[in-house]
Amino acid sequence: MSKNDSSRAIKIVCKNKKAFHDYHIDTTYEAGMVLRGPEVKSLRAGKANLRDGYAQMDNRGELYLHNVHISSYSFATHNPNEPMRVRKLLLHKRELKKLVGKLKEKGLALIPLKIYFVANGKAKVELGLARGKKLYDKRASLKEKQSNRELQRAMRHNQIG
Repeated sequence: MSKNDSSRAIKIVCKNKKAFHDYHIDTTYEAGMVLRGPEVKSLRAGKANLRDGYAQMDNRGELYLHNVHISSYSFATHNPNEPMRVRKLLLHKRELKKLVGKLKEKGLALIPLKIYFVANGKAKVELGLARGKKLYDKRASLKEKQSNRELQRAMRHNQIG
């Protein structure tokens, strides 16, 4: 296995399915997270929820993850973690500078899409630069999804019969 193959092996902990329903995702970014020991163990057990999460810049130019629930690890004896604490995200400086300008635009938000572990054991979060959908956009995407499903079903039925 080459170096490139091992870096692509990931284990997905959780996904934010609601984000794809509520937002148009323009671009995605991969960021590291500053976690404590029991939080990593909880993530490995799959105990996280991204539903209402968002990322926000502070006045020093650092990126933080808000409203992401990582359950406390049941076997932790020391330093139990607070499930909803604000966690620092790690990005390269040039990526942060790009994000500063884009986040100032009206209607754009930085939403966590999924949390996963890469092959070297580090937890990463995929952030999406998102623009909110209107109600009619949600209905249109739902209709498109249903028509695609019916088309696939019909094609599959014709192949079998």
